[in-house]
Amino acid sequence: MGKSLYQKVWDAHAVGKLADGRTQLFIGTHLIHEVTSPQAFGMLRDLGLKVKFPQRTFATIDHIVPTVNQDQPADPLAADMIKAIRENCDEFGVTYFDLASGKQGIVHVVGPEQGITQPGTTIACGDSHTATHGAFGAIAFGIGTTQVRDVLATQTMAMEKLKVRRIEVNGELPPGVYAKDVILDIIRRLGAKGGIGYAYEYAGEVFDRMSMEERMTVCNMSIEGGARCGYVNPDHKTVEYLNGRPYVDNDDFEATAERWLSFASDADAEYDDIVRIAAAEIEPTVTWGISPDHGIAISDRIPDPAGAASEAEKATIEEALAYMKLPPGTPLKGVKIDVAFLGSCTNGRLSDFREAAKFLKGRKVAPGVKAIAVPGSQIVAVQCQQEGLDKVFEEAGFEWRGAGCSMCLAMNPDKLVGDQICASSSNRNFKGRQGSPIGRTILMSPVMVAAAAVTGAVADAREVFEFPGSPVAA
Repeated sequence: MGKSLYQKVWDAHAVGKLADGRTQLFIGTHLIHEVTSPQAFGMLRDLGLKVKFPQRTFATIDHIVPTVNQDQPADPLAADMIKAIRENCDEFGVTYFDLASGKQGIVHVVGPEQGITQPGTTIACGDSHTATHGAFGAIAFGIGTTQVRDVLATQTMAMEKLKVRRIEVNGELPPGVYAKDVILDIIRRLGAKGGIGYAYEYAGEVFDRMSMEERMTVCNMSIEGGARCGYVNPDHKTVEYLNGRPYVDNDDFEATAERWLSFASDADAEYDDIVRIAAAEIEPTVTWGISPDHGIAISDRIPDPAGAASEAEKATIEEALAYMKLPPGTPLKGVKIDVAFLGSCTNGRLSDFREAAKFLKGRKVAPGVKAIAVPGSQIVAVQCQQEGLDKVFEEAGFEWRGAGCSMCLAMNPDKLVGDQICASSSNRNFKGRQGSPIGRTILMSPVMVAAAAVTGAVADAREVFEFPGSPVAA
């Protein structure tokens, strides 16, 4: 009987069985940032311990770093955290991609572009969206500060083995439908808690055709569907993306690539569950509520609690609509926005800016809309500048910022004010997520953010822009 990638990676990294039934798992790569690491390093000092394998830990700053005047944060807490991670990395011998390195950025963008993220390994980080790295055929998951300490001290952590759900999407995606729409649709169908206890394996023709950056978008939001991790099997695209990157063994790359590919799920692998979705059924998808599974196709209407299947569902819809200040049973299309945000570890990569810029060129952000574009790393920023994409955004009326998490979670100066509505390419629409306790977030793809920015309202990008072959645009 064949094995899934999850099973192969688990077997390759299992150190032993603990008395409570959990497995002690070796962590091949540990990624850290300025928010969840200071306390962990403090615990090491208190215990008199060193970092076990400092060469396996990589650090950057992203969450709290400003996107304007980055080297001079006005917030004393931000300044202290940035100082702490620099001093901790120096003391414990950890590689640190700081602002001066030219390699700083969101940890889930930096890892892949440096070739630190590789197939067949385990990756842990004190951040919930670590699943992003599963796009390369790694088993990657977020951990808490105490576990960050454990990994620093032992390069291992205790885990229970997950079940594996294979999600197959086959067929052709309609014009104007992107990777972000695919994952929002999956979460809408399966629910925010549907993946609890599971690893998600994304498979089928749609994921096979996706670029590595598109696969990262999908895997990034696995946690929003309740899954601990999500992955795509490594293939020739994975190998091509990693070839020549700084932290890849390029001396015998052929052997390295062969080893990577060997971790792909076997054709006769067994799964605990299989979900099949027809690509043609997926439309541009947006959220209307306060959870990533509160999603609808842009052509649909906001749910009406009167039609709920249970009292619990009715109460959930009523709570979400009250917070979002949206009337039930009406289209979300046409709802005015105040802010447009393009960035985050979900959609802050070169391809995201390329695609949005393609449609923004020659257009202007609507009056009254504050629009910001935030590259996911300094390298992404340079790549965009080399192609003139930053100028396209600026000429359209977007503010072009420095690299960081920015308005995704607003642990920095980029925040909503009052009950502003934000069309966001980020990953969470929780209450207060973007900095204001009453701020409202609508998740969508970068191109849908661009459409909202230029129209001043939630819009169907297929109606705003021209997509070849789109029946809506026609």
